[in-house]
Amino acid sequence: VQLQASGGGLVQAGGSLRLSCAASGPTFSTVRMGWFRQGPGKEREFVAQISWSGISTYRADSVKGRFTISRNNAKNTVYLQMNNLKPEDTAVYYCAADITADNGGAAYWGQGTLVTVSS
Repeated sequence: VQLQASGGGLVQAGGSLRLSCAASGPTFSTVRMGWFRQGPGKEREFVAQISWSGISTYRADSVKGRFTISRNNAKNTVYLQMNNLKPEDTAVYYCAADITADNGGAAYWGQGTLVTVSS
C-alpha cells in the first residue's frame, strides 16, 4: 500500500481543514486506516482510525468533537475533517494503513502533510 497525503496548510485558530489520503494497492479496502501526527518537539501520537468498512471509528480524546474521519473505498481515499482547530493541533499529519490494534503504529505510512494553526 502506498499513501499520499494532502490538504495541509496554514489556518487561523477556529478554522477548518480537510486532509485527504489517496492510497494505491489492492488491500486498501480491507485494512484499518487512520491518521497520526507529530508536533514540534513532540512524539508521534495517534489521532483517529476507521475500520475497513467505515462503520467503526475511534478518535483520540484531544480531537473528539472536532475531527471526523471517513473513507471512500471506491476512491481508495481516507479523509480527516478538522474543525475548530487550535494552535496545539499544529503538527505534521501522517496517513497510515493497517493500523495496529492498540493504535500505536501501522504497517504503512504516507509522507506527511503539515498543518499550522496560528493563534
